[in-house]
Amino acid sequence: MQLNATIARQIVERTMKIIKYSVNVMDEQGRIIGSGDTSRLNQRHEGAILALNDHRIVEIDDATSKQLKGVKPGINFPIIFQHKAIGVVGISGEPDLVRNYGELVKMTAELIVEQAALMAQVQWNKRHREELVLQLIEEGSELNENQLLSIAERLGLDLAQPRIAAIVKVYPVKGKSLSLDHLQRLVHLLEYPERDNLVGIASVSMNEVVVLKPITLSDNGWSRALEQKRVNQLMKRVTKEGDFTIRIALGDYFPSLQGLSQSFMTAKATMEASNTINSQQDNVLFYQDHILPVLLNGLKDDTWRQEQLLMPLVKLQQNDPRGVLIKTLKAFFVQNCDLAQTCEMLHIHRNTLRYRLEKIEQETSLSFNNISDKTRLYLSLLSQP
Repeated sequence: MQLNATIARQIVERTMKIIKYSVNVMDEQGRIIGSGDTSRLNQRHEGAILALNDHRIVEIDDATSKQLKGVKPGINFPIIFQHKAIGVVGISGEPDLVRNYGELVKMTAELIVEQAALMAQVQWNKRHREELVLQLIEEGSELNENQLLSIAERLGLDLAQPRIAAIVKVYPVKGKSLSLDHLQRLVHLLEYPERDNLVGIASVSMNEVVVLKPITLSDNGWSRALEQKRVNQLMKRVTKEGDFTIRIALGDYFPSLQGLSQSFMTAKATMEASNTINSQQDNVLFYQDHILPVLLNGLKDDTWRQEQLLMPLVKLQQNDPRGVLIKTLKAFFVQNCDLAQTCEMLHIHRNTLRYRLEKIEQETSLSFNNISDKTRLYLSLLSQP
């Protein structure tokens, strides 16, 4: 730990709120880096050098001050951090007058140094945890498994814990603009209360956060219900924030460290397909619920395949000006081709539904009794822009 001008300034400001005398802070070379008398900044203080070299309190009276360079009457205390003198704090004034304040000023200085060291360690851990997340989700990481495990061990992380990747996208509420503060507050919500989440900011885009979430494995796979409960709790806490909302896409579980990058890819693909998924108004999306539309979403970049997939729907739209048949077809597939549930959803008679389905078959030249034709109709809907 090294003293710097920022820490020195904090020591001076804090202590001079308590005592009326000027306080100086010197670094390990005896140079004044903080002072109540700014004209003394950057001067070499020979009294501080004595305190550092001998690890002792150095009192300087008027006579002694005339023999040493860069000093005034006062008392100087070495600042000890982890059993090492890293600097000196001094109080200007006649030793007999300032002596009683000495231990108080020294204790205040050392507490501020310890606090700064703790904050630096927290920031170091946060930065390296974030870098580890990026390495874990990157396909073809520069680091091998042993290196990743070594980094995790130094950070006190257990990578043997099964995890899935999730992407959290942040949206400002109407009339607001997105800021870094929104992302930082979201990260805090994800990290506290402590659930061993590994979080990375802005690794996907400027408004997205990546989370490697611990999961519970059983003979039936990972507990989707438990993760849904945790996500619902997060959504409630975000709602209380008031000035931003989120959408979450959760990937699937894949074993081993390499599986984290695969999980991230499924979460990313789910988020990218979120606007085309039937439940696009849902702010929580699990890859397992939308595997087919997520996988098909990538075909949009392939123009001729996209056109082929859309062809049945285009034919249907040409003779469906009011969109009644399209609406019926969507409801039919949403209800897993169940006639009774489709009628209930659309509030129509069964005969009306049969008539509309026959009309769809006529317009598209595809049959619901043919599995290939039915699949083409379904894929056509999923491929709709």
